[in-house]
Amino acid sequence: MSLETPLHKAQGLGSSHSGVRHFWSQRITAVALIPLGIWFAISMLGLAGTGIVPVLIFLSNPLNAVLMGAFVLISLYHMALGIQEVILDYVPHPGFRFFLVFLNYGFSFAVAAASVFALLRIVGTT
Repeated sequence: MSLETPLHKAQGLGSSHSGVRHFWSQRITAVALIPLGIWFAISMLGLAGTGIVPVLIFLSNPLNAVLMGAFVLISLYHMALGIQEVILDYVPHPGFRFFLVFLNYGFSFAVAAASVFALLRIVGTT
């Protein structure tokens, strides 16, 4: 199965950037977020109205910690891809565009690192 269009095959030209990879990354993360989002919603509904202790006990279970980590990391990556697309489409100045894309991925990485660190502390201390 080829991802090339018939026109691309005829001309022998390729994309100047990584558009196909970006497209498929967005779709794959969206599909992965469906079951993780359902798990997250059911878990949060079950924990609604409880205090911090039941939440910590819930997240100290390694399976729940792994699922929460996957949900957060995949959500952040999906978000970064979507925001990058908006930046590339609507910011005309190349220098400012580069700065915003850098800031986008920097923010996503910082939140991901803090989230993983927090989950590891929760799992490690209980």
